Amino acid sequence: MSIITLTTDFGTKDHFVGAVKGAIYSELPEAKIVDITHHISPFNITETAYILKNSYKSFPDGTVHIIGVDSEISETNKHIALALDNHFFVCPDNGLICMITKDIKPTKVVEINIHDRIESSFPVLDVFVQVACFISRGGNLGVIGKETASYKEMTEIQPKITSDQKIITGGVIYIDNYGNIISNINKKLFTEIGKGRDYKIYAGRYTFPKIYNKYNEIVTPDSTDVRQFDGNRLAIFNSAGYLEIAIYRSNLKTVGGASTLLGIGYRDVISIEFI
Repeated sequence: MSIITLTTDFGTKDHFVGAVKGAIYSELPEAKIVDITHHISPFNITETAYILKNSYKSFPDGTVHIIGVDSEISETNKHIALALDNHFFVCPDNGLICMITKDIKPTKVVEINIHDRIESSFPVLDVFVQVACFISRGGNLGVIGKETASYKEMTEIQPKITSDQKIITGGVIYIDNYGNIISNINKKLFTEIGKGRDYKIYAGRYTFPKIYNKYNEIVTPDSTDVRQFDGNRLAIFNSAGYLEIAIYRSNLKTVGGASTLLGIGYRDVISIEFI
């Protein structure tokens, strides 16, 4: 079975997602299509990179991932297909794969060159679908593009470390459905730079002296009603291994989440000072 995933900023109100799926089934009837998400914030490459890094490994080897975020072709935004970690990615060359390629280098990258045969203002539908289906049938990347050694990186997505290794300065790269604030500082970096030292975390006008392992660690063992801890703020390394600022048992639709209650948003600074 050929698995093709879709990650886009199309939303679900319009016809775009349905049209892409229909085109895949027309080209490859036996395909299994999985929606990772269609609710990426419009044109948000950093958010896409985070979602992609933390979802693709759950799929079997050989899965083809179509990513349709900021995908209009231009001189500075080419289209590429990659073989990477036994998966395939069909996407614009705008840096969205950088969180994966930081740790795992692609085995092959090609710049897609079938555009001269296709006139389109909707490349995900007209170009990415054809490429993804070709790959799913076992096609060679070299047939649909020219091999290249270069692809865009996003240096701004990487945390900065002071020369004395006392401060890691990162930023908010994603806000999840609960309003939790996810930074680009991961546990591996924290451990390597911290070397067991005490620390303080700074996020907006708030400080955090401790990083929890689980959300419910904030509840004291002798408490009889966990609801008394609702709304308490905490820092935690989330399931993806990234430093997160959260509100215990938050709900954006009722009490709010860390992003709204603490006034911290996308690209705001989060830093760790080692003492």
